[in-house]
Amino acid sequence: MPILGIMASQISGHLFAPSGAYDSIASTTVSSNVSTITFSSIPATYKHLQIRIFGLMTGNNGTLMLRYNSDSGANYSFHNLYGSGAAAAADGTANSTYAFANTTGNPQAAVSIVDILDYADTNKYKTNKSLIGLDHNGSGYVYLSSGNWRNTAAISTIELIVSTFVFTQYSHAALYGIKGA
Repeated sequence: MPILGIMASQISGHLFAPSGAYDSIASTTVSSNVSTITFSSIPATYKHLQIRIFGLMTGNNGTLMLRYNSDSGANYSFHNLYGSGAAAAADGTANSTYAFANTTGNPQAAVSIVDILDYADTNKYKTNKSLIGLDHNGSGYVYLSSGNWRNTAAISTIELIVSTFVFTQYSHAALYGIKGA
């Protein structure tokens, strides 16, 4: 029935906007090698946030990290479930300096979808969940991660940071706001 709703709203001159719609807040495409992508001045007008990352990366064993409001203190925890098709494993870290991570060899490409729940709620710690896929030139990994930031501040800045490798040209990251109910 959503198609009929869209058609009906067009006829009456109003656009149909479902209550859980995604709004594009910001996006960036890398033009030269960088180790950090930053989203700043994030409005506190949404229920949740989502980051979609397509990263072309090069370098040796590295880590993709997520930080909020430039907080590099040991205020984060995360858990990973991951597999390569041949083996599966899990790990986790408490008192980390970043919210989630995937540690890799020399990836050719990685895609990530990160949901940050209740990012503007000043009454609770922030939680994120992510789904990540990495290609290692024919082999790779899939990650399912969750993490938290033990701070009640509204998130206004998000940093995507890579260590020991870099986002190369054409890497892309986009930030979306989820309106929610």
